[in-house]
Amino acid sequence: MPPNKHHFFGSLRQSLMAYAFNIFGVAAGTVVAYQIGLFRLVPWAIVLYPQVVSARGVIGGLFCGRLSTALHLGTMQPRFSRNTKSFYMLFQAIVMLTLEASVAMSLVAVLFGSLFMGMTASDYASVFGVITATMALALIIVSPLTLLVSFVSFKRGLDPDIILYPVESTVSDLLITMSYIAVVSLYLSFGFTGQLVVVAIGLVLLLTVLYLFHRNCHEPEFIKTIRESLITVVFVAFIVNVTGSTLGRISELVGARREVYTVYPALIDTMGDVGSVVGSTATTKLALGTLRSSFSSIRNHSIEISGAWGASLIMYLVYSILSLSIQGLFTLPSLLRFTATLFTANIVAASIIILISYGVAILTYQRGLDPDNFVIPIESSFADSVTTFSLLLALGLFG
Repeated sequence: MPPNKHHFFGSLRQSLMAYAFNIFGVAAGTVVAYQIGLFRLVPWAIVLYPQVVSARGVIGGLFCGRLSTALHLGTMQPRFSRNTKSFYMLFQAIVMLTLEASVAMSLVAVLFGSLFMGMTASDYASVFGVITATMALALIIVSPLTLLVSFVSFKRGLDPDIILYPVESTVSDLLITMSYIAVVSLYLSFGFTGQLVVVAIGLVLLLTVLYLFHRNCHEPEFIKTIRESLITVVFVAFIVNVTGSTLGRISELVGARREVYTVYPALIDTMGDVGSVVGSTATTKLALGTLRSSFSSIRNHSIEISGAWGASLIMYLVYSILSLSIQGLFTLPSLLRFTATLFTANIVAASIIILISYGVAILTYQRGLDPDNFVIPIESSFADSVTTFSLLLALGLFG
């Protein structure tokens, strides 16, 4: 078998292995589909959902990108205890970035809400409390999972650049969906007591961040991660509000069509995974010196790109079958129509995301920045927005 063909199927196989975890995204979508009534109690609930998912994607993407590259370079070890100083600096920076992302997402959500949704002052407090509490819960639940997947995959000879983010992002989306619904339910349905619990969760995160900043404010590596990532967080905060607005438009268009809500988290998960595989493998190649830092060198990255994209098309077919079956709508005509809708969204979104992911890797590397602080956070957020817009476009074409 020719080497390129072998590498293509290796990339396709590992990508499919990682994308298979996106079945959890269908589970997350099913939860959303059956809780759509809760989201409609207040106008901001459905709009905030993709924002908290994307905000967690920013944090998880940075964490995964830095971990996978560091494991390849040997600057971090695949173990929980007695690890390197870089490992502990990164983990503490992730805690601080969680609060930064919560504040940034809340401020931009309030700005958009004031302009387009008529939010009131009480809505502002609700938005900040719900986003911060949800992100804090996600940090506690998801971070250990991220470390476990990275260590196990690396020890078993798998490429964490391909495996880590797709697995983490999908399971994370299910967990953050459940956390978001729990926090919104607590805030809206349990009166003052529920609101007090939400505030307390956010307060614990704030106090933890203040302690970590006081402890590490003189550490250059810690400050570099925070400084570079803050740029990404602010940039992404504006992007994901477009995602929320577009999802609101989809909600108006499809009404109660639960099969669309059922696949939505899996669609954006998978497209983010395509970008992460393309971008993360590129950053590792750049760090190892096996890929030139130019846009024209994308042709030398075609195996990873084609493997990641091909696997996503296979998974979109699987999502179509699962969603229609779960909602009791499975017939051959409905399968063909819904699959055509999802494939159209895939082709439009993937062609854009691949260019964005590769472009960010090259540009940041050329400017002496750490690409892992930018690539996955930016591409995953663009993936959410681009996939949501592509789905809206495809739904318009196919009804």
